[in-house]
Amino acid sequence: MKAFENDLVLEGDRIIEHKPAISDKALRLNLNKNIYGTFSEIGAGQETVRHFFRAGGSSRTIAKAMSAYDKQFSDAIYSVENDGRYVTESRLKKMLEHECLLMEERLTREEHPQRIYFSYANTVATIDFAKKFKGHGWVGIRFQTEPDGDYNEIILHIQFKETDSRLQQQTLGVLGVNLIYGAFYQNNDPKKLISQLYDHLDKDQLDIDTINFSGPIFKNVDNRLMSLYLVKNGMAEAVMFGPHGKNILPANTLFRKNILLLRGSFRPVTIVNMNMYKKSLDIFVKHNQVAKEDTSIIFEITLNNLLTEGDLNEQDFLDRAELLCHLGQTVMISNFKEYYKVVEYCSQYSKEKIGLTIGVSNLIDIFDSKYYNNLSGGVFEALGKLFNRDLQVYLYPMFNEDNEVVTSKNLMLNEAHLQPIYQYFLDNKQIIDIDTYEEKNLKIFSRNVLRMIQHNESDWEVFLPEGVADIIKTKKLFQKQ
Repeated sequence: MKAFENDLVLEGDRIIEHKPAISDKALRLNLNKNIYGTFSEIGAGQETVRHFFRAGGSSRTIAKAMSAYDKQFSDAIYSVENDGRYVTESRLKKMLEHECLLMEERLTREEHPQRIYFSYANTVATIDFAKKFKGHGWVGIRFQTEPDGDYNEIILHIQFKETDSRLQQQTLGVLGVNLIYGAFYQNNDPKKLISQLYDHLDKDQLDIDTINFSGPIFKNVDNRLMSLYLVKNGMAEAVMFGPHGKNILPANTLFRKNILLLRGSFRPVTIVNMNMYKKSLDIFVKHNQVAKEDTSIIFEITLNNLLTEGDLNEQDFLDRAELLCHLGQTVMISNFKEYYKVVEYCSQYSKEKIGLTIGVSNLIDIFDSKYYNNLSGGVFEALGKLFNRDLQVYLYPMFNEDNEVVTSKNLMLNEAHLQPIYQYFLDNKQIIDIDTYEEKNLKIFSRNVLRMIQHNESDWEVFLPEGVADIIKTKKLFQKQ
């Protein structure tokens, strides 16, 4: 079965997209005699399947609806998780796979040879009684697009923003209908599918901070690009993907970890970037007496950086991602313009040590008042938030206009009245120099290397980590548009 056509409405001579009501979406699915599946919902009621029961004609769509709320029942059906948790991606996957297998085993296609099966599932924790934890969950669908065909999957993680359990349940129900509807009627356009997940929902109700598409109909979908789309459209403040290119849950990567952050353009990643990372990690481990295996290293690219030339260039983003993944790095795409915001974000998940690796020019910007006009406390409030919990900044030097090397010791801020505050953080060893560097490397800048690549100049390869130049040449990355 091919992807269904989108709902369209004619307005004069103009065709516009129509957002059907949730009840209409459920009814359209119910009236399609070929779509048949199961609903397994744990943790927030049976809010999604409720819409299908109420829409009418649900017997055409619903093979089974269940909620294995009791832990022993749940474990007996889906087996026990290694970590003992229930609101996890692995739990969701087991639910989806188990229910699809049951359908294949128990249902025959003799009466309905054109049926395509699906399994929808969610495992969710809504806001707790003390309202300390707002709640989160995993939501997914496993589905066919042709009879006896291979299954496809869409799996996402949500963070609730509402502070009422009943409202969160309602939000989950709407999201579930949108996901199932999108899987069958908008699978030919994953970006549009993601956008319609918020049909009849507000972005103040929930974040979607992880999404992954898999299966034959999504073979050409790059999940890193889908991850970027979440941030670009305000569905998440930050997303992450690992060296394998799959989107990963930020909370899992950061939870109870020491965190070392490196913000940059990485366009392309240079030997300077890698030297900053390796040397600052050595200092971070030694200074804090922590283990490398207990430390998450995050290469962060801000949306603001990706939009420096106007519209978002998807291929340019994928080129950067390709190189960082090749180097085995975990990448964060964020909507945090200010450094203190990314530190606050990480602090949600970890109370351990946090380090920030930056260059001199970036540190000067951190102490510039013009960037904090939106804060009532201005630069002082921003600095307080940034250096809270003994944050450490690892500083990579630069040449000034007089060709002198600038380090933390001779750095002069743009605003002289802030120099004593800067000195306080310096004396408190919250600003630490990366003093193992080669002066010749201080003249290497990603923007210059990019220009050399795009203008077919020679010898740019020496400025890049081993193997990176070969990838750029082989895959023709960073070509001039």
